[in-house]
Amino acid sequence: MKTYLARLPQDFMSLIDAAGALASARNETAYLVGGFVRDLILGGRNFDLDIVVEGDGIAFSHEYARRLQGRVTSHHRFGTATVYLAHHLKVDIATARKETYPQPAHLPVVQPGSLRDDLFRRDFTVNAMALQISGSESGRLIDFFGGRKDLEDGILRVLHPVSFIDDPTRILRGIRFEQRFGFIFERHTLGLLRSALRQSMLERVEPQRLRDEVILLLKEDSPRKAIRRVAALAGLSFISPKLRPDPDMMRTLAQIERRIPWFQAHASCARPIEKWLVYFMGLVGGLSVPDIHAVCRRFVFRKADEKRIVSCVEVCNKAVAALAKKDLRRSEAFHILDPLSYEVIILMLSRTDRKLVLGRIMEFLKFTSGTKISVSGHDLGACGLKPGPHYQRILKTVLSAKLDGRAPDKSSELRLARQLAREEMNRKGQQHASSRTRQTGD
Repeated sequence: MKTYLARLPQDFMSLIDAAGALASARNETAYLVGGFVRDLILGGRNFDLDIVVEGDGIAFSHEYARRLQGRVTSHHRFGTATVYLAHHLKVDIATARKETYPQPAHLPVVQPGSLRDDLFRRDFTVNAMALQISGSESGRLIDFFGGRKDLEDGILRVLHPVSFIDDPTRILRGIRFEQRFGFIFERHTLGLLRSALRQSMLERVEPQRLRDEVILLLKEDSPRKAIRRVAALAGLSFISPKLRPDPDMMRTLAQIERRIPWFQAHASCARPIEKWLVYFMGLVGGLSVPDIHAVCRRFVFRKADEKRIVSCVEVCNKAVAALAKKDLRRSEAFHILDPLSYEVIILMLSRTDRKLVLGRIMEFLKFTSGTKISVSGHDLGACGLKPGPHYQRILKTVLSAKLDGRAPDKSSELRLARQLAREEMNRKGQQHASSRTRQTGD
């Protein structure tokens, strides 16, 4: 296994070596565990360092952070901590522990245990391997449950018969791994999964935990396959009783899968998008607005995310209809699209097949998104126009002229801005004179 470690970037090896040295100094044993070990064997890139200590993981994490000048967030109830380091690096550290589940689908009760206990509480054998990083046997692979063979065979196998009852989120996690790696569920494991679904175990999970697993699934490279698999095995009622995997939904998800790479390659002023949010909007976009609100509140989404998710129904259809008008100017299309998030715009691309609408959205993303003008409120003030709401109206008119080709350069923008400022001052002057005439007449 030392050969596998040698492939890692030097900064990660330094973190691992530091953990190993600290464990030896504390007369404890430290191990890399979980998905990091799995991906190390598979040759994939996984830089989420997950360390288990046979000893006091919380005390270990504080000393580790002190040595590396990091900071710690501890969770004493679970014996876990996260050490945050420079350059956005982090290391998860835990005391070796065992778990008992007082009730199905609830959080477990945790107490200190051995490494074997810690690995046995995990979801699948392929995630239940450890790599020792301290002491004389550093570099040794520990595989109590045959995870390496299952990894070689492409098999997902649970470690005990009530795994999906204890923690039903393993159903979604297993489907995520199945689709990501091209694995298959071992026959008995698939039977246990189906049995848990017949008992509606997903509906019994705390909503926030369910939300987090759904988001992780939607962050996968190709979430559409995983959604289709979830829908086939479990349905989608655990998200909403009214949610059905109908052809429109699946068509929208397929289009999202095409449109996101196009957006990333062609959008001129694009910020990084939250891909999971686009897919989630595609999932629930066929529901009514009250039902979407109900989903968001059940899953305890942030208010900002709830607003964006609901907007897929409230905004998309209206915007598509507005963009479908034949004689729409480029500036009018810009002002329809510019207030919208990129996530909503990608959803619009995915939910319409109107060529005129698609063309206008693509033109906005490729050429006009982020367009700015050279003039500002300072230029309007220099004309003698006092500040007020008319500033925004005038600057918007100048921007529209630039987009439509009527103010192609800075000098023409400035001429137009000055003209509009004079017209506004004349209008204000006429209003003032008219008001004085009425007062005199009275």
